[in-house]
Amino acid sequence: MSESHEGATQRVIKKYPNRRLYDTDTSSYITLAEVKQLVMDSEPVVIKDAKTGEDLTRAILLQIILEEEAGGAPMFSEAMLANIIRFYGHAMQGFMGSYIEKNVQMFTDFQSKLAENSQGMNPEVWKQFMGMQPAAMQAMMAKYMDQSQNMFTQMQEQMQKQTEQMLGVFGIKR
Repeated sequence: MSESHEGATQRVIKKYPNRRLYDTDTSSYITLAEVKQLVMDSEPVVIKDAKTGEDLTRAILLQIILEEEAGGAPMFSEAMLANIIRFYGHAMQGFMGSYIEKNVQMFTDFQSKLAENSQGMNPEVWKQFMGMQPAAMQAMMAKYMDQSQNMFTQMQEQMQKQTEQMLGVFGIKR
């Protein structure tokens, strides 16, 4: 019983009051670890409260992240988490979420290209590839950093335009 959301067929998981998760595609109960595996496999998933139909996807994904962070090899430092918390309620909150999302997507694309370039290599070719790696990696990282800087510049320009529009509403010109 998959639903369409933003053009993609999504796997529907129902969460029952007893905290059990039910996969409507396989007609079976699944664990949080299995939901994590669906995400790892890039399976579009939506998790809904079985009684109310409320979308719980974000809450379950955050629960998975929390368990991963507590599991021994955290991805986020305390300083980074504190900085993220500071953006909640801040005027930049919407921009920051978008900026982080775009940066993670760029990094994911970067990682995919790197994996693509290394597929089908025998040990000798891999050794040669790794010998050239610093220059190739530097070029790829430079492109990533340029894209990140461009996104940040766009975010600043967007904020400036919104500030000018808001000031214009009050009759204040810059």
